Amino acid sequence: MANEKTPDATPIQETSGKAEIDTGLDQVGVEAPAPAASAPAQADRQPKDLTKMKVEKSCSRGLAGWLGQHKLSLAISSYQTGRIYLVGSDKQGRVSFFERIFERAMGIVGNAQRIYLGGLYQLWRFENVLRPNEVIHGQFDKCYVPRNAQTIGDLDIHELGICSNGKVVFVNTKYSCLAELSQTHSFKAIWKPKFISKLAPEDRCHLNGLAMVDGRPKYVTAVCKSDSVDGWRDRRQDGGVVIDVETDEIVCEGLSMPHSPRWHDGKLWLLNAGTGFLGWVDFETKKFVPHTFVPGFARGLSIIGNVAAVGLSKPRNQRFEGLQLDEELKKRDAEPWCGVQIVSLTNGDVSNWIRFEGDITEIFDISFLPNVKNPMMIGLRTAEIRDLITFESDLPTEPVNA
Repeated sequence: MANEKTPDATPIQETSGKAEIDTGLDQVGVEAPAPAASAPAQADRQPKDLTKMKVEKSCSRGLAGWLGQHKLSLAISSYQTGRIYLVGSDKQGRVSFFERIFERAMGIVGNAQRIYLGGLYQLWRFENVLRPNEVIHGQFDKCYVPRNAQTIGDLDIHELGICSNGKVVFVNTKYSCLAELSQTHSFKAIWKPKFISKLAPEDRCHLNGLAMVDGRPKYVTAVCKSDSVDGWRDRRQDGGVVIDVETDEIVCEGLSMPHSPRWHDGKLWLLNAGTGFLGWVDFETKKFVPHTFVPGFARGLSIIGNVAAVGLSKPRNQRFEGLQLDEELKKRDAEPWCGVQIVSLTNGDVSNWIRFEGDITEIFDISFLPNVKNPMMIGLRTAEIRDLITFESDLPTEPVNA
């Protein structure tokens, strides 16, 4: 149900109950408590059971109509709760939330046929198995099935891109590089910043965002130019850079925790997350040009037409305190959001929104799914993953006996 405290929220159709429990995730084990620890301290250190997290959802009144009118859906990831949300519109004119759990769900990119998702130690590929004008369960027009999960190890994988040759490229944050999948190894490094002296599992500059141009990786964001282990944490205020992958040139600097660069209609858009602004890069001055403020730690950006879907998280105070974002929120007498806002690239107005509350406080990535109205995804421990069998064949058609 929609949050009753939000009067202009639209009705929501949720896929929950057994589908939410049968998510393909084994219950997270409980660590052995330290002998001297008190009971509350033990409970604080125990890993959370992701399947039991409670998430409340509300959204703007016009979201369902807007998604349905444009035949659009959204794929949203939250590594904190291990959630993927596929958000569309159903036949009754309600917003449809379809939820699955994949541990540490991070970068997500997709279209009507395929979705890639970075997880805790695997890169997942989901394929839609429905034909045009075909539906499943009487309502879903796309059914994404996990067809491949390549084990890559815990690389702190961030954003993803699909190349024109079909290969997936990803930001390998732990090793400060861009990488592709390897047949035999955890990854194949294809590029690193010039200021990174070697590949090492040290997250030196916090390389995080990736912009694709013409089917090739073109721009990346990093929190700083540090070449020492975990050095980025001391450069969060103004050390952020955007780098041209093809020329190794720094094309924008002085940023505060930049995320999610996206090339669209001749402009490079990105989120200057430490300040709370969506904006674009002025290549002549190498400066960030703010477009609009969004109330939260901005991370996750997808653009279609003249609108952008921006992911918002509540700041983690111990790690991200002292950023300009705090002052911007105070100036506007605003509380930080966890959710998604649909922002006009023309005037900066917010036309629609999704808000998450409860055990969720952070969003990681977003991807518009064009030509998708009401999608679903198969979980790993459901009957469907055993029984939903589709195939292609090169066998000749046998004649039917008269």
